[in-house]
Amino acid sequence: MTPTDPSDQRPTDPVEENADPIEAIVEPDQAPQPATDQRQDSTLPRQPQPRDLRDLLRAAVRRPSREQLMVGLLLGLLGFAAVTQVNSNSTNDRYSGLRSSELVQVLNGLTVEERRASDELNRLERTRDQLRDSTRRRAAAIAQAREESQTLGILAGTVPAQGPGIRITVEDPQGSLTLNNLLNGIEELRDAGAEVIEVNDSVRVVAQTWFENAEGGGILVDGVRLRAPYVLDVIGNPETMARALNIAGGFIDDVNGDGGSVDITTERTVTIRSVVPEETPDFAEGTGGQ
Repeated sequence: MTPTDPSDQRPTDPVEENADPIEAIVEPDQAPQPATDQRQDSTLPRQPQPRDLRDLLRAAVRRPSREQLMVGLLLGLLGFAAVTQVNSNSTNDRYSGLRSSELVQVLNGLTVEERRASDELNRLERTRDQLRDSTRRRAAAIAQAREESQTLGILAGTVPAQGPGIRITVEDPQGSLTLNNLLNGIEELRDAGAEVIEVNDSVRVVAQTWFENAEGGGILVDGVRLRAPYVLDVIGNPETMARALNIAGGFIDDVNGDGGSVDITTERTVTIRSVVPEETPDFAEGTGGQ
């Protein structure tokens, strides 16, 4: 170990125990600035710029989320409730500031209006009932008039008719039957309740029908020449009319005695289509029910 040379040792200055620590002197314009970290923390959210805010609002309007829809619905309900409450309060406040005498007047006015409305309702109901009765009476009168017109048309021969009845076929092989034979048969049918009679599917027999012997054979019925066999379609009670024609000495015996023959068939439905033209009376006129 080499001993140290006392001459190489440098004297050390004594350090006072109470000496102030040494500080650097800094000029005011050279004051140190606090150190800042130029790098931003990537975990912090970036503040949106104005254009970003507009884009976010536009996206929220175009594609709202479920939370935004719920918030909008709640706000709408809240606004509706507020408007309803305001209207209710304004309605209830209509009479809140009135005095007792004024409230009595209002009540009297409402009572008068209620009575007037009730009277008007009763009047309208009576008018309705009268119109209903009038309509029913008019409908019944029209239906009755139509029924009577139909009945009179059938009896007068101005409309076609159908119903149960019989068909009578009169043969005249020898040409010996006369006009009287046919007239006797029609009279017996009318007496038995015949309602509609047609001869040879062409002539409707009514009260004004006339008969005449035709030159060269056959008969004229309302100017129409008819020849045998004579076919009579008759609507009425089949049994009653058949019995009337079969009475001893009646129509069938009369035809058979003159060399002819009669065949009667019962029909469930006899259809008569021939009609007579309607005529206007020359002298008769209605009396209006008097």
